[in-house]
Amino acid sequence: MAELKEADAAQLHQEDVDIKRADGGDALSAGDKAADQAEKTEGAADSDAKPSTTTSDRHISIQTKLEGLEVLVDLNGAGRKSCPLCPEEKFKACYSHKLRRHLQNLHWKVYVEFEGQMMCICHLPCRNLKPSLSGDQASGRHVAHYHCVVCSVTIARKTDMISHLKRHVNKGETEASYSGSSDVQYEEPAPSGQPYEIMKELGTNVQLLPNHTTPQKSDTYFNRKMKTNRQLVFCSLAVLAEERSPIECLDAFGATGIMGLQWAKHLRSAVKVTITDISDTCVKMIKENCELNNIRLDGGSRGPRGPEVATSEVEGTPIATVEVVKMDANVTMHLWPFDYIHLDPFGTAVNYLDAAFRNIRNLGIISVTSTDTSSLYSKSPNVTLRHYGCHIIRTEYYKELAARMVVDTVSRAAARCNKGIEVLLAVALEHFVLVVVRVLRGPTQADESTKKLRKLVHCQWCEERVFLKKGNMVDETLPCNCQGSMPGKTAVQLGPLWSGPLFNTGFLRRMLSAAVKHSMDDIQPLVKTLICESDCTTLKSLVHGSSALSNQVECGVVIKTLKSGEESGQAEQSGKRKSGEESGNVLKRMKCEASLDHPPFYYSIHRHSIRGMNMPKLNKFLQYLTEAGFRVSRTHFDPTGVRTDATLEQFKSVLTKYSVPTNTNASVPQTSVSMDKTL
Repeated sequence: MAELKEADAAQLHQEDVDIKRADGGDALSAGDKAADQAEKTEGAADSDAKPSTTTSDRHISIQTKLEGLEVLVDLNGAGRKSCPLCPEEKFKACYSHKLRRHLQNLHWKVYVEFEGQMMCICHLPCRNLKPSLSGDQASGRHVAHYHCVVCSVTIARKTDMISHLKRHVNKGETEASYSGSSDVQYEEPAPSGQPYEIMKELGTNVQLLPNHTTPQKSDTYFNRKMKTNRQLVFCSLAVLAEERSPIECLDAFGATGIMGLQWAKHLRSAVKVTITDISDTCVKMIKENCELNNIRLDGGSRGPRGPEVATSEVEGTPIATVEVVKMDANVTMHLWPFDYIHLDPFGTAVNYLDAAFRNIRNLGIISVTSTDTSSLYSKSPNVTLRHYGCHIIRTEYYKELAARMVVDTVSRAAARCNKGIEVLLAVALEHFVLVVVRVLRGPTQADESTKKLRKLVHCQWCEERVFLKKGNMVDETLPCNCQGSMPGKTAVQLGPLWSGPLFNTGFLRRMLSAAVKHSMDDIQPLVKTLICESDCTTLKSLVHGSSALSNQVECGVVIKTLKSGEESGQAEQSGKRKSGEESGNVLKRMKCEASLDHPPFYYSIHRHSIRGMNMPKLNKFLQYLTEAGFRVSRTHFDPTGVRTDATLEQFKSVLTKYSVPTNTNASVPQTSVSMDKTL
């Protein structure tokens, strides 16, 4: 019986289908339509799960301008009109002027912007109903939400939508699933399948992936805040290129390759640039950036390169040559010698110092950039002890403490290879610590460098500090009397640290000349501050050339700069490198440039201010210290810092002498009495 019933039901169903086809053509039943609609919805959801470049109808809440929302409703017509983004029960139909204010204040005002697309808030029943407290979903209310322009998901909170978009960016999913209006232009996708943006710095174009600011998500990491660092490194290389030519230089961590490309594009035949990176993505991106800047790629055999002929910038003719190598930085530095090596890893560079000093040529330069500011600036002392082998605490001069700690680590790495160092430059700013040193071969030079590694005695009460000499007791070293007047132990030992000078005046002057020559206006004030700091003076003549000099006063410092249209210096053109004469000339220049060492560390005028007293202006205070017979200058480590050879007690005495009490109201009553008499 059951089989007969199933056969009859099937026959009746077939007859109904035939009748419907005869009446309405190929019309489908309501159930079939619902099934087809469900399949289409599932297919659309699957297609929206991944970003695609196909053009489809975007949600009406995603617009590029406010006029896009107003176009959805004919606001110029008469009569009442409903809001296109609100249901009828939430916002009743109203006249045009009220609806225009509603669209602007409720929907457009809280939009989330992404690549030119404005995701306005939507109140339509696109999401499930939020259940009420009793759990009845029918009595709940619709939740306001945003529609993602990338994956079309609906998110209620604005902050959650912003975080959601950031995750898309970190994954490289930035191509919107919905095409914008005709005036929005999307960037051409890179050969790797991800969209990129082109950034220009110092005349060099580089491609950047969307997640270039997140090193954990991208190999081609690029930090726009390190522009000062890149320009300082470029100037130091330009100075070395004036001493010897051509020089072989290495950018050990290429990433996007912008630093090595800047060297090759501006210094041309004076340098032979090698860019290395361990990541396949980075190497591919560097090669694409070479083509973007019209720079020829070398074969990569690391053989002797032929002489490069200076070519004019004709379209299609390479202006320079760069060698790109996919290799670990330590392996590259062990295999081939270089004249200039730049280390800029993500974090600390201590793991690459031994390899850098192993094969560096005599009188070559190594620049080290450390970005692990948490350990350098005394926020993670256990990491500091593990990486640098130094014990430090947070002090008022913590930035110079970090610079001397990095130089100490570099000096010990050089000594292990029987090499010494001469510090040319040490800069500590907010995001990095840069140290540039010249390498001096020989065990004698190594011994001289290691003698400058000392412990620092620091008073935790008054913050007086002095380097500990051999054979001295800690309590007898500090000039302050805090140990006897305060209970307990006030002095601690920090370090070991580099106790020698941090700057070379002659090298900094030539760096300033290179900055002027290549139009690097951003770092010129910093280099001028470094020159004055190296000489520990507030008034210094900075000479860039031998002729056509014009004076310029800046921050109390007389600066001599080249006039426009003049070339600085004379270019030395020598075909072959004469190692003996070159070494002798450089050593003579180093002896001439060696000036009186600047005092170590500095004092903050705000840290040692006197309560209830108005301090003098900083420039005036520098003048008062100079009149008292002390060497004094400002420092780039701290805008309120003063570098001087005076002790802390002498520093405070001069500050107290020229400070004025804040309660200077003695003249106020006399003025008021005279005014009363006049009235």
